[in-house]
Amino acid sequence: MAAARPDSPLRTPLGVTVLVLLAIAFASLLVINYTAYRLIGQTAEMNTQVDHTYKVKGAVSELLANGIDAEAGQRGFLLTGHVAYLSIKDQAEARTPGLLDQLDELTSDTPQQNARVDELRLLFKRRFAIINETIEQYRAGRLDRARELLEEGEGRQLSTRIRTILRELDTVESRLLQQRTGASDEGGKRASAITLIGGALILVAAVISLILISRYLAEIQASRRELDRVNRGLEQTVLERTEDLLRANDELATAKDRAEALLREVNHRVGNSLQLVSSMISLQSKALTDKSAREALRAAQARIEAVAQVHRRLYTSVHVGQVALDDYLTGLVDELRQSLPAGFHDMIDLKADPLEADTDRAVSLGVVAAELITNAVKYAYRGKPGPIRVRLLEDGEGHALLMVEDEGVGMDGGPAKGTGLGAKILKAMATSLQSKVEFEPRKKGVRALLRFELPEN
Repeated sequence: MAAARPDSPLRTPLGVTVLVLLAIAFASLLVINYTAYRLIGQTAEMNTQVDHTYKVKGAVSELLANGIDAEAGQRGFLLTGHVAYLSIKDQAEARTPGLLDQLDELTSDTPQQNARVDELRLLFKRRFAIINETIEQYRAGRLDRARELLEEGEGRQLSTRIRTILRELDTVESRLLQQRTGASDEGGKRASAITLIGGALILVAAVISLILISRYLAEIQASRRELDRVNRGLEQTVLERTEDLLRANDELATAKDRAEALLREVNHRVGNSLQLVSSMISLQSKALTDKSAREALRAAQARIEAVAQVHRRLYTSVHVGQVALDDYLTGLVDELRQSLPAGFHDMIDLKADPLEADTDRAVSLGVVAAELITNAVKYAYRGKPGPIRVRLLEDGEGHALLMVEDEGVGMDGGPAKGTGLGAKILKAMATSLQSKVEFEPRKKGVRALLRFELPEN
């Protein structure tokens, strides 16, 4: 009788258990790899959508900047009559249709966003039509009609509506960006968790197999080597994607620094050019014998200095889009002291709270302050030295108050005689601040007040 052959280790309950564990581990590996592949694909899709969202936000930002440039070019032309300002408006108007087409294509899969783009197209068309009509009226010499168009509420309403829609577009995209970024991060976390779980399952199966079945040691080791190869491939993929993201962030930071450097250089050159113009006007005024002509040139010089000071402050400011109003007014008053009659050098008393504003508000505020100070010199004291107090105060609820007061002849001294240009400039600058200059007669002298809104932080 033949001797009984021992049962194969694979046919024992323990062997069957090991086979089942190995089968489960193998099936888990397949499921995990497939799931990880799907998650990586979903993460890549989320990254594509994030890039799409950044493009939409970029187009929105450029449209907002174009609207601001067009209005700035219009104001600059109407205030100075220099056609150079029109190039700013023309460039903004030329760029806007292309940006709207780009935004229309980017939002074609989102009906609500696409409807906002259609409305923006009509609003920009009407806003540019009003701007162009105002400029044509001014060129034709119909200044009253141009002023009516500038002061009518339709233009401001259109600008406000355009900014509102752009903010709505940006808000929706910001929300989508947050959702998509969160989904991408969540996918990465799930892929990592699944990979870890799979590694743990396979490791357990390998340990059990090594302990119970020594004859399958080579096969188990091969399986582990294969698993290591797969994990290294996944790690390399993650490493490459991380390097791409870091490189993209570095490029964005470099581009931002370059843009800020260029903007500071532009502000520096503009400030120097305006300073050169101011110096030329000063030389010209010294060569004139006519008193009224000298005063007119001195007033023009003060207005130019108000704008030049803004650009000089922007050149040295950490935030290239914000101006420290207290420092700005201090520099402006120092410049005015140099151009005023000698007796007024020590008569101007300035106190200003540390406030900040954007470039447009700073320019308007500086021109108003310069006009009010020169008016006090010309009309309140009529050339004879007297105290002039300038105050810039935070007025609460996001507003500030500019106050210029004197102790001169006051309102009873009769209306001030002049060309009326200063009054028009005051009104235009106050209107750009959505405010107006109010004059309060005092027992001795006059107090001029301008209350305006500060930008939100």
